[in-house]
Amino acid sequence: QVQLVESGGGLVQAGGSLRLSCAVSGRTFSSYAMGWFRQAPGKERELVAGISSGGSTFYADSVKGRFTISRDNAKNTMTLQMNSLKPEDTAVYLCAASYSFPAMRIHYRGQGTQVTVSS
Repeated sequence: QVQLVESGGGLVQAGGSLRLSCAVSGRTFSSYAMGWFRQAPGKERELVAGISSGGSTFYADSVKGRFTISRDNAKNTMTLQMNSLKPEDTAVYLCAASYSFPAMRIHYRGQGTQVTVSS
């Protein structure tokens, strides 16, 4: 059983920064591709950023140059550093583990953390 717990969401003004973290239980963390998805009200869920088991990264065009994904296999954690946030970044952000990359299918996911960017 794999459990994922997100933290670090909140309210920030446009142009500000937030850092999301995902703590993952289980001894096979290093074998999963990991990613952050987000879902805004009335919109489809989208993959924001992903990182393979080997450290290759993927970013959606909308966040390239602003967001940075990283993982620490020794600590079973993944982070998403979000800079220059925009109101359109407002969404629930989900941490996910996948067996595939970069086309990531969610096999395990957390409960989500709210990110709200005010204008």
